[in-house]
Amino acid sequence: MKVYKVAVLPGDGIGPDVMKEALKVLKTLSEIDSTFTYETTEFNWNTDHYVKHGLMMPENGLEQLEEFDSILFGAVGDSRVPEHIPIWELIMPIRKNFQQYINFRPIKLLKGLETRLKQERDIDFVIIRENAEGEYSTAGGKMYQGESRELAVQNTIMTREGISRVAAYAFQYAKEHQLRKVTNATKSNAIIHTMKLWDKVVEEIANDFEAISYEKYYVDAIAALFVESPENFQLVLASNLFGDILSDLGSAIAGGLGVAPSANINPNGEFPSMFEPVHGSAPDIAGKGVANPIAQIWSLALMLQNFGRSDLHDKVLFSIEDVLEEKKTLTPDMGGKATTGQVGDAIVNKLKKRM
Repeated sequence: MKVYKVAVLPGDGIGPDVMKEALKVLKTLSEIDSTFTYETTEFNWNTDHYVKHGLMMPENGLEQLEEFDSILFGAVGDSRVPEHIPIWELIMPIRKNFQQYINFRPIKLLKGLETRLKQERDIDFVIIRENAEGEYSTAGGKMYQGESRELAVQNTIMTREGISRVAAYAFQYAKEHQLRKVTNATKSNAIIHTMKLWDKVVEEIANDFEAISYEKYYVDAIAALFVESPENFQLVLASNLFGDILSDLGSAIAGGLGVAPSANINPNGEFPSMFEPVHGSAPDIAGKGVANPIAQIWSLALMLQNFGRSDLHDKVLFSIEDVLEEKKTLTPDMGGKATTGQVGDAIVNKLKKRM
């Protein structure tokens, strides 16, 4: 029987708080379902580690993580370290070196939640974002710092290979999940080099999937349509920066970042994929027992789906919805008075009834 090896990086702030609840769910699944077994190893690579060692992770950190089937990530960052340090010394090295070139964000209004839009909407789509190149590249530099002529250049790097593989993944996902439409988020009317290449390659891939409708919108128009008619989307394909922004907007209209999960996927399984909530570390509420653990637990469910256990993913997600619909055990951000641990326990109890 396969024993899944999971690297656990709780991180900073509320990361350890919400991670504790996700691990409760993972333990419960293993205890009830004899076909699912796992082992975890925790890595305390966070701001404390940086303050002590001057590094967010050891020099051989990637070599250590490479031995695992998956990475379950919390959140990193606090005021002791500049904001870019955790991103570029921990998160980005993992994403880029492990070729996690797919960022997967479900935008789904769960049962029991109310959209922040005025009308009731059926919001259920996914955003697939290129996750390894594009606007989040380190190419560029600064000159004449501190002078009146100071300048900065940040280069966007898009390659045919990078665009092709994320587009192929998106259309294949649409085909496998019987989605009828893929929407390309672009800005090729103004960004005439990189985004025109993006459009060209995406359209080439779209031609290989004739049964799936393809449409192209400029990203600013999509942002408006997310608010006006989110029910019309099924799968949105976007570059790194556009996907990052649209994903948070999508989460905002479907319940907020407290319930927003994400997956950073290495599709061929050569390296581990990483699963994390999209909310920040929120150090101001760390340890107070008020953080919402749902995004972390849903991220865990995405990890299970990536393991090929869609059955367990569905049971976890249904259990989350059971708690939301009951409305008895919710954290303050959702209008309740329950603690982080009480919400985790409630989800575990619902899960036990479904197993």
